[in-house]
Amino acid sequence: MLKINFDDNGLVPVIAQDADSMEVLMLAYANQDAVNKTVATGYAHYYSRSRGKIWKKGEESGNVQEIVRILVDCDEDTLVYQVRQKGKGACHTGYEKCFYRTIDGEVVAKKMFDPGLIYKKNDKKLKSP
Repeated sequence: MLKINFDDNGLVPVIAQDADSMEVLMLAYANQDAVNKTVATGYAHYYSRSRGKIWKKGEESGNVQEIVRILVDCDEDTLVYQVRQKGKGACHTGYEKCFYRTIDGEVVAKKMFDPGLIYKKNDKKLKSP
């Protein structure tokens, strides 16, 4: 495995990209343990900065990301997980991808599910705008 240059907090940005359409689904962060779990299991794992722990994408929603390939950028400080998104969508707000709005606020992606039915209702960060 190539050496990954983690930042001072032990994290590296990870772009999740649909392996077939090449659409960018989301951006998250991973630490070494999350990268190791991703490689070992074949499913995307990330590090939650707000919760301070590793999480498997889809552990609550069932919307998992199966790894097809992992790319490392030229500086070895950013990863791309090329994935097959399983389930209804990648975004915890219910959209098919996290990049669902333009800078002007225009919604350019499909809402796939109601996050209130899947995630803990008391988590304010999970509520869709």
